[in-house]
Amino acid sequence: MAQDGHPAESGTFVADWSADKQTYHVPWGKAMMWIFLLSDTFIFTTFLVGYMNVRMSTPVPWPNPSEVFALTIFGINMPLILIAIMTFVLITSSGTMAMAVNFGYRGDRRRAAALMLVTAAFGAVFVGMQAFEWSKLIIEEGIRPWTNPMGAEQFGASFFMITGFHGMHVTAGVIYLIIVALKVLRGDYERGGGNYEIVEITGLYWHFVDLVWVFIFAFFYLW
Repeated sequence: MAQDGHPAESGTFVADWSADKQTYHVPWGKAMMWIFLLSDTFIFTTFLVGYMNVRMSTPVPWPNPSEVFALTIFGINMPLILIAIMTFVLITSSGTMAMAVNFGYRGDRRRAAALMLVTAAFGAVFVGMQAFEWSKLIIEEGIRPWTNPMGAEQFGASFFMITGFHGMHVTAGVIYLIIVALKVLRGDYERGGGNYEIVEITGLYWHFVDLVWVFIFAFFYLW
């Protein structure tokens, strides 16, 4: 205890602030990623709120997602089957990314890099299925950002804007994962003591992309 009755640590806290030292020991890379994700959260929130406002205010009937996003497989109409597979793939990729972070902090760069590449592969599969979904809606259903033969015209604009913006994030994440994985495999981060914090920073971005998809899935496909 200090003489003023407060814990001795409080003196260190005040001394760090007054000496212009780093009081909260959060690595700059991780802090910058959190700031970026916070700004991205505002953008996605704006998109989703705008989508809900448009859907509730339009007088024209909104298309039924179970009919729009259905696939006919072996003569059986399966509503949302492709979306369910896409969601499963992306959620699974979060698991492989978490394992990569774990192996990264253990210093097992080969397994960490391998799991990051597996995560990137899952992301690439997701983007491929999204491209198939887009082509089906554009070619077979005739849906465009400015028109929609199945109901409210705002449907096409909302769908392509929100899923396209998210797909762009997934694509960027796949590229990011591959670059970091190759650098991990090459041993670039073993210099200076072997700090694999970059794997966790990459994981933060990927988990964010997965979390955003959960909200898109709930608001756009299930509503």
